[in-house]
Amino acid sequence: MASGLRIGIVAGEASGDILGGRLMRAIRERRPDVRFTGVGGDTMLAEGLEALAPLSALSINGIKDPLLRLPSLYRLLRRLCGHFVGEGMDVVVGVDFNVFNLMLERRVRERGIPTAHYVSPSVYFWRRGRVKRIVRAADVVLTLFPFEPVFYQKRGGRAVFVGHPLADDIGLDDGSDRGRRRNREALGIEADRCVIALLPGSRRSEIAFMGQMFLDAARHLHNELTNPLFLIPTPTREVVDKVEALVAAGGSVGGPDVRVVHGHSREVIAAADMVLTKSGTATLETMLLRRPMVVAYKLGALTAWLVRRLQKSDYVALPNILAGRQLVPELLQQDADPERLAKALIAQFRRAQSDGEYRRACEHWHGQLRQGGADKAAETVLALAGD
Repeated sequence: MASGLRIGIVAGEASGDILGGRLMRAIRERRPDVRFTGVGGDTMLAEGLEALAPLSALSINGIKDPLLRLPSLYRLLRRLCGHFVGEGMDVVVGVDFNVFNLMLERRVRERGIPTAHYVSPSVYFWRRGRVKRIVRAADVVLTLFPFEPVFYQKRGGRAVFVGHPLADDIGLDDGSDRGRRRNREALGIEADRCVIALLPGSRRSEIAFMGQMFLDAARHLHNELTNPLFLIPTPTREVVDKVEALVAAGGSVGGPDVRVVHGHSREVIAAADMVLTKSGTATLETMLLRRPMVVAYKLGALTAWLVRRLQKSDYVALPNILAGRQLVPELLQQDADPERLAKALIAQFRRAQSDGEYRRACEHWHGQLRQGGADKAAETVLALAGD
């Protein structure tokens, strides 16, 4: 085997590819002789990954797809495990993609290779029983949130809080009035408009349950606000078509001014005065940009019942989970109707305008999460490798 540090690293999604690429860069800055082998996308390949399979080999969607691809996924699992063990990797890192990577990590760890899992599953929200399985698979879990390590420590595991990449990416000035003006100019939006960002989600089920509801909320807001403009950022062409069809079906004569923006979700949030969003990572991004928000979510009746039985957190929005209190309103299931959403959003906006508490809380958590995550993760991985 060639001399130098050998690290196996596997990402299964585009977000993991970005996170893995940053980690690789930070490790290489400390150990120029390192070699990376595994699975990743363009970002990781640009950082020198020796790919054993393309990212598409792991990219799966829905419920049916993984079942159909189970034999090929199992063959890739065995191949990766055999290669990492046979080549004597100094450490193996699984980047998110929890089910596959935790199985891989457990197998190589049982064969004497140290393992790290980058991004904890949402054990703080539900299915805490997974912690025991994660502890058996990973020598260390690299977490994005400061409250996560305790779940592992209580069960004999080790976890290190390294910070959230969004907090590193979003500048402290991006949420300022100057940042708002800059993003409006980039998006071609008039400076004097009252801008409301609508983020109903990108999955088909989310658009079905919340797309029309958000547009109906826009109609209520249109009657209450002066010269409002509603922006809906969409990640893919397919989502653009679905949202534009909803907007067209509602008509525009005398109604709200709604514009669909392909991509640029962060710029849309930064350009906005207030945000109506589904639960998820968008709530964290909105908080880091210090925009007043209301969080909504709707599921089918059976799915909602199952989630309520499994849910362990009092909140669904990340700002509230971080703060341990209701920092932003959450309107879920039957509480999420257009009129209530509109009223709650106006009230939250006015509260944020008159009281600096929300902005101070956003700034506090931005500072807490802004840890230089790739550097902290690199130091932890190198220590695990005995470097």
